[in-house]
Amino acid sequence: MVGVDAGQLAERYPDKQIAAILSRQRRRTGAGNAFTAHRVAGLRANHGIPAYPVRATSDDGKVVTIAKAASQLDVSTATVHRWLREGFITGEQITPGAPWQIRLTDELRQRVCEQAPDGWLPLAEAANALGVARQTVLHKVQRGELAAVYVHRGKRKGLRIQVKPDQAGLFENHVREETQC
Repeated sequence: MVGVDAGQLAERYPDKQIAAILSRQRRRTGAGNAFTAHRVAGLRANHGIPAYPVRATSDDGKVVTIAKAASQLDVSTATVHRWLREGFITGEQITPGAPWQIRLTDELRQRVCEQAPDGWLPLAEAANALGVARQTVLHKVQRGELAAVYVHRGKRKGLRIQVKPDQAGLFENHVREETQC
């Protein structure tokens, strides 16, 4: 498991899944063989790395796969992948080829709803209201500067952004700072 922190993989995944990750990365054993669960277990034993702990836990606040997050939030896995790209949610992939992991919390569940609060705008309207590009709005959501929810029911699915009348757009904040000097 050269180049990969084997301990991190073993903490999060069973041997069978580690073997699949290493295969996706096209890694081989020292003898040139493909990794199997048995070979991963042998490697762990040689290096004194404990096995993945079997846990019986609830999903609240726990790290789950994209598939499990999608199921729990009642959206598709493609939606969860898009949220990761857009920064609506955060996830972790400890090495290329490893599954993404999402921390499924009550706060995240509350950000996925059937109806947006009154006055919250779709992404394009929020960008127009702020006088910035859609990508800038997404960056502000990602940094926590704008509140957002995802509406997952009905004809008008998608992000809804809370835009307050006094919120500055891209350049207005800079102009205000200069005039105060």
